[in-house]
Amino acid sequence: MEKLYSITELARDLNITPRTIRYYEDQGLLAPQRVGTTRVYSHRDRARMILILRGKRLGFSLKDIKEYLDLYVVDTTQVEQIRVLVARVGDRIAQLEDQLQTVQTTLKELRDIERVSLDMLRQKGADASSV
Repeated sequence: MEKLYSITELARDLNITPRTIRYYEDQGLLAPQRVGTTRVYSHRDRARMILILRGKRLGFSLKDIKEYLDLYVVDTTQVEQIRVLVARVGDRIAQLEDQLQTVQTTLKELRDIERVSLDMLRQKGADASSV
């Protein structure tokens, strides 16, 4: 018999809040079974939740995550799912590389401003170490 989780158990197991789980249900990413009015989550729901959390941590949109998860149902070979994953991962890598370049440029500019400003303080006889 398959282990079922209550929302509290699943939340505790994944170190998230029940509200987070309900949010992803509202977004159509999870569809737990019901026993009366109580939500119960299967091992499959737990695996989907892990994929959702990982996708969010890696910066994927809910739309991308939903598309990826929906492919499990459509393509049992998972070939299309893997193709979509590779494309999305490539896009995300490119996006992060652009952000990294922007951050590196910004840091260089800030360091230059800091250096010039400290030099100006020294030239004026001010104590630059107290900044």
